[in-house]
Amino acid sequence: MDDRRRPDPATDVVLDARGLRALAHPVRVQLLGLLRRYGPSTATRLADRTGLTSGATSYHLRQLAAAGFVEEDTGRGNARDRWWRSVHRVTRFDDLDLAAQEPEATLAHLQSVAAAHTLSLQRTLNELPTAPRAWQEAFDMSDWALRLTPEEACALQEELASVVARYRQDTPGAAASAPPGAQRVSVVSHLLPELDADGADADGAAADGAAADGAGADAEEGS
Repeated sequence: MDDRRRPDPATDVVLDARGLRALAHPVRVQLLGLLRRYGPSTATRLADRTGLTSGATSYHLRQLAAAGFVEEDTGRGNARDRWWRSVHRVTRFDDLDLAAQEPEATLAHLQSVAAAHTLSLQRTLNELPTAPRAWQEAFDMSDWALRLTPEEACALQEELASVVARYRQDTPGAAASAPPGAQRVSVVSHLLPELDADGADADGAAADGAAADGAGADAEEGS
């Protein structure tokens, strides 16, 4: 494993069966992401941000705490206004044996992560029309169709991770040392094998290739 992708015990949590089952719920994935992104918060504040009831967010925060993902921030609030913070900054899940043992929890977890990504994208799209011109120009939503072996796909993942690692990470102290104009930016990577594509006939594949060429040209320009 590339060192850049090796778990850091100080910031990363590697999912075991218990953690996987705890995060097999879209609300918990969303709440954990909000605490990591924006810092400590209360059930009431998180309810306002997500559109849920404070009872629902409180319940899911307790479930996250029981699984070791969040903890009470005892330096804030009081008995009636409990603040919660994330214990880790990164969740890692690449244990194929665990995925085979827990197929339903694995699917639910991955679908929950995908839902969180979709919510983030929709929020950005809603805010984009009123964003500063420079950020409208920086925005990108692209996709490319490649034909790779599993080994090449893994190499691509490593190369993409290497590129992202060259840039300033959004750590708790990053805002204070970042240059003027720097904002939080999310880079979301999906590498999606389309294993049924080989069943297409030659004519269909040729037509798809022609369409993909046109779409690719637009995508590379950041359409």
